[in-house]
Amino acid sequence: MALSRLPPQNIEAEQSVLGSLLIDADAVIKVSPFLRPTDFYRESHQTIYQAVLDLHERRQPADLVTLNDELERRGQLEQVGGPAYLASLASAVPSPLYVEHYGRIVERVAVLRRLINAAGEIASLAYSEAEEVDEIIDRAEQIIFGVAAQRVERDLVPIQHVLDAYYDRIEFLYQHRGSTLGLPTGFVDLDKLLGGLQTADLIIVAGRPGMGKSSLCLSLAHNVARQTQEGIAIFSLEMPSEQVVQRLISGSTNIESQRLRTGRLDERELEKVFAAMGQLSELNVFIDDVPGISPMELRAKARRMHAEHKLALIIVDYLQLMRAGIRAENRVQEVSYISRQLKALARELRVPVIAVSQLSRAVELRHDKRPILSDLRESGSIEQDADVVIFIYREGETAPADVADVLVAKHRNGPTGQVQLVFLQRLTKFVNAETQRLEAG
Repeated sequence: MALSRLPPQNIEAEQSVLGSLLIDADAVIKVSPFLRPTDFYRESHQTIYQAVLDLHERRQPADLVTLNDELERRGQLEQVGGPAYLASLASAVPSPLYVEHYGRIVERVAVLRRLINAAGEIASLAYSEAEEVDEIIDRAEQIIFGVAAQRVERDLVPIQHVLDAYYDRIEFLYQHRGSTLGLPTGFVDLDKLLGGLQTADLIIVAGRPGMGKSSLCLSLAHNVARQTQEGIAIFSLEMPSEQVVQRLISGSTNIESQRLRTGRLDERELEKVFAAMGQLSELNVFIDDVPGISPMELRAKARRMHAEHKLALIIVDYLQLMRAGIRAENRVQEVSYISRQLKALARELRVPVIAVSQLSRAVELRHDKRPILSDLRESGSIEQDADVVIFIYREGETAPADVADVLVAKHRNGPTGQVQLVFLQRLTKFVNAETQRLEAG
């Protein structure tokens, strides 16, 4: 028979926190930003801590006299052990100088207790069998992330600390002026305009069908992967992983994608394919082709991958194929939720997230089919959440078939503008216009 076990707790640390609060007026300022009453294991300690917070909120001192009075007025003094217990707290604390350390101990074991409770709740869901397995998994993830969300976000930071960090940043920028300081895309003119892909940015790549949205993102991923040892995560909701790899091989070998699909290759080309496969296998690229993934599922996978491989870039192809995983009144609300979650993921992991997006059908009804921001399908929230919006546009009959205009229609922290790339459609890849001219010459 399994023995019952006490939940994780540290009563001595709880007493040290409360004792510090009673003898040091500044102690509450050090712990209140992260420590909550419910973090204390003993209910009496929760009551005492809440009373101290209330006194502090009213700008009244919290000492033995005022706290005794506060608890007595509430009818809680005897419940917490009376004046004698409060006095013992004040006399037993080792040193109020370490109150933050004591508080962190209390917080840590509180998180462990919440995890145990979460595990019990998840077990109950699984035993009930009342829902589909996918729904239970999704709910389980919500419960676990809820534990993490209960931990208070980063404290307010004095502007001096921010200025110190900015000083280092501006000095670095000055010393490297003219360089691409973000993550280089491998497209020279685009890097000049964007300064590379910036940390924590949500970048939307949009265009009409057949413009090469997926091909641009895969070309970009390939370029980045060859420049960094960090991971590239590709969430391909439209294409299976085999097609993603086939496109990468086509771009690497300059063998038409159609010929790779049919296997119509000569011996020399087959050797090129094998060589390209060897080179691609050395890249730190990870592909997830689960259809209809939810933001929560994507976030869980990205977090795990980032912890194991330190991601440099996340690509989602494409946004409208994601499942929101929440109850929403309409598709507009769902897409808004998805775009907000992708932005939150970029902020959390501090990596650029590129999301492919469709355009509304309204663009097909216009004579001028060059995309504009209002063409983003189903949600104005996409435009609002994005730090960068890139449109791909090709004229078709009226311009060289390979030339693609890459329109930076929104750039939150920099200029907008237009650059040209060459789309080699049969190879499903984009290249620099200058590179293509040199090869053609």
